[in-house]
Formats: sequence, C-alpha cells, structure tokens
Amino acid sequence: MRPFLSHPFDDDKLKEECGVFGVIGVSDAASFVALGLHALQHRGQEAGGIVSYHPEHGFNSARRFGYVRDNFTRTDVMATLPGSLAIGHVRYSTAGSKGATAIRDVQPFFGEFSIGGCAIAHNGNLTNAAQLRRELIDRGAIFQSSSDSECIIHLMARSMQRTLSERIKDALRHVEGAFSVIAMTRTKLIGVRDPLGVRPLVLGRIGEGYALSSETCALDIIGAEFIREIEPGEMVVIEKGEIHSSRPFAPAKPRFCIFEHVYFSRPDSILGGRSVYETRRQIGVELAREAPVEADLVCPVPDSGTPAAIGYAAESGIPFGMGIVRNQYMGRTFIEPTEQIRNMGVRLKLNVNRALVRGKRIVLVDDSVVRGTTSRKIKDMILDAGAAEVHFRIASPPTAWPCFYGVDTPERSKLLAASMSEEEMREWIGVDSLKFVSLDGLYRAVGETQGRNRECPQYCDACFSGEYPIAPSDQIAKGFQIKAAE
Repeated sequence: MRPFLSHPFDDDKLKEECGVFGVIGVSDAASFVALGLHALQHRGQEAGGIVSYHPEHGFNSARRFGYVRDNFTRTDVMATLPGSLAIGHVRYSTAGSKGATAIRDVQPFFGEFSIGGCAIAHNGNLTNAAQLRRELIDRGAIFQSSSDSECIIHLMARSMQRTLSERIKDALRHVEGAFSVIAMTRTKLIGVRDPLGVRPLVLGRIGEGYALSSETCALDIIGAEFIREIEPGEMVVIEKGEIHSSRPFAPAKPRFCIFEHVYFSRPDSILGGRSVYETRRQIGVELAREAPVEADLVCPVPDSGTPAAIGYAAESGIPFGMGIVRNQYMGRTFIEPTEQIRNMGVRLKLNVNRALVRGKRIVLVDDSVVRGTTSRKIKDMILDAGAAEVHFRIASPPTAWPCFYGVDTPERSKLLAASMSEEEMREWIGVDSLKFVSLDGLYRAVGETQGRNRECPQYCDACFSGEYPIAPSDQIAKGFQIKAAE
C-alpha cells in the first residue's frame, strides 16, 4: 500500500517534479544527503532515493515513498548506505498516469557498465524522451521505469567513450530539454546543466568535501559554504578534492526558468545572485504600481503569496495582515480522505481570520492562478467571513501554456488563462477585481530594469508567453500546437 495519497486540494498549483543533492569527501555522506533532500522537500514530496558508495561495500541504494523525514532518518535505513560519496533525489506526485508512480520510477537510477557503476539523478524533463525511448527499445534496450531520465543510462551504455564522465557527456549530447543532472561513480561526483540552464544547480563546500544541490537552502542545512552556481552548459567533475570544469555543449544564451523566482524555489534560497524572498517582495511592489486598488487590508494566500503581499502593502500603503491562516501540520498530503472530508475543500488547510477581515475591503495576493478552482474557494471563504470586497492580485502573469521542462502542469485546455480574458477570469472566480503582474513587471522584479527583451528573452517564460526556447518534440509529434510567431 502506498504510504500516503496526494492532497485532494493541492492540484491548483504548478508543481516542480524533483530536487537533487549530492556530496563527496565527507564521512557518512548519505546522512548529509538526507538532510539536503529534507531542505528540498518542497520540490518533491511523493518519493525519495539515495545511492551511496563505500570501497568495501560497493554501491548501495534505498528508495522510498513518502517524506524524507519518515524514511531517511531511520537508523536501519541509513545503516545500509555507508560511504563518503552519495547522491539523492526527491520526486513530486504528478497528474494523470504519472501519478501512479512505481518504486522503480524513483531515482537515483543506477547502471553497472563494463567500466564501472554509475548512479544518476535528474531534475527537469527531456522533450525528446519518447523518441529516444522508441529508438533505444528498437535497438534492444530493456527499460525498467517510465521515467525519461532512464534514457540517459541507456545512452551511456551504448557510448564508446572510455570513462563514465565522458559517457555522460556523450549521452547528454543526444537529449533535448531541460536537465540538471548529478551523477556519481566510485570516485567522482558529477554535475551538469543543460545549455540553456533552465533548471538550477549549485556548488558548495563542506569541510574538505563538496556538495551539489538544486538550491542553496539545502547547502545551508548541512553547513556548507555556497561557492557558485553551475553555469548553463557546464559540467563539473569532483574527484580527490579537485574540481574540473568543461563545456560539453554548443554555446547558447541562458534561459533560466523564471517561475523558480515566482514559486518553486524556497524564499531563503539565492538564484542568480538574488534573494528569492527579495525578488518575490519586489514582484508585490511592481503589482502595487501596476494594479492599485482602494482597500483596507492586504492579505497573502499562505504561504507562497506572503513575500509579494508584503511588497504590495509596503508600496501601496495599505496595511498588511494575516487574513488567512494555514494549518501548518497538514502539509500537502492527507491520509485517505473520505468524501465528507473532501467536501470540506480548502478549509482543511486554510482558515480565515474572521475578526481581521470582517467588514473590510481585502486585497488577496497569490503567486499564480492555474485552474482557478482554489481561488474561487478562497474568495467564498473570505466573503463568508464578512469581508466587504475581495480583490485578487497575482504575483505572476496569466499561466496560459503548459511547461514541458520538468514542471507538472495541466494540459492547456485546463488552464484558465488559456481560454479566458482577465475580465472573464474575474467574473468566473467572482471577485471585485483581478489583476496579474505584467510580464515586463515580473522581469523588472527579477532585476531586468528594462523589462523583457522580446527579441531574445532573458528567461524561460513559456508558461506565460507560449514561446518555448526548446522545441517540445514529443509533444509536437502528438499534435501539440506551438504558438505562432508574432
């Protein structure tokens, strides 16, 4: 039996599908990886895995469904993962058929090659994985999982390169899409980012050893010093205390995922030299400038809307208040909810501070609107508590296009902004006003003072603009219609 089920009210947010973490050169490396994965739990809450290496015991792995804290703090599990080198992965529960994840889909993946063993963990999505999978199966490959990441292992097996690090390079030259990959051999910790650097990867130092992580917040939890980001298109190989850098791919202009700034990354992380918290607060400032409204109280939709709400309140001069309180002990899961519990809806995780909102004109600040179903429920709760007016302010542009680079998004027909104008969305949600930050405003908030460069955008913003920097080959083959060039 699966240890937990997806929360029935958490399907109205975009979801990152994974986070990666690895360390080398420290005793009991798997314990450090477990701590790092705990800090990255927001990036993946369905399952996690760790692979370690010890000269006497070889490669060992543990893969489990559920939270890191429930699996990788147990002495009996961690005792099976000795060694000074380890990598790990956390995975998100996803929609549709992907939601029925088997334990064989949980990373890291391991392969034993003629030249030695190698484990790989991948954050992102390969946009030509279906094509690669068909070709590999036709050539005799036997897949053990439904994950696109397993293609990398099979491509490595077919490479004629003489070292595992060179085989990783060779394999990744055949894939398309977004990938931040960490890998380990018996002696090396390896990190690679795709040429556009869509997904994050950072390097840190801990004592005489090193760490690779999806975010800087995971370096903090183990006391590691942040050194730098792995650059787009860069591969680093760490062995015997030395770091070797190379550029396996043709140069390309970086297109980091802008939604990492809006929602995915933890607010205490650093992205591109900028505090995620400060960027989100600045989005709220931009929102207040672009979409002012007469109101009595600015309230965040917890927790992701809080920094933007603080910025909106400061810029507008409207008082900030916690008009909605989150049940912190529920998280994003709920064990076997009955139909009666399901009907309670969003109230299971959010409750209105009635004494604060009664009789007031409320500005609700949230990070995004995907399907809009949760927004309607929250609006009803605020009005039921006696608010005079409800105004939504959204700290991202309308999400009108699906992401194919490692984010679990609904198909386009289920995205509210794909079929409705802003005014139609306002009427459907049933609020007094609804405004989104502009794409230029979002770019200004992340430090691009002139806004978005329309000729060559500085970030990947395909979920807002429909402009995909990497062609989603598999989706196009299935009939997905790319936005026509303007």
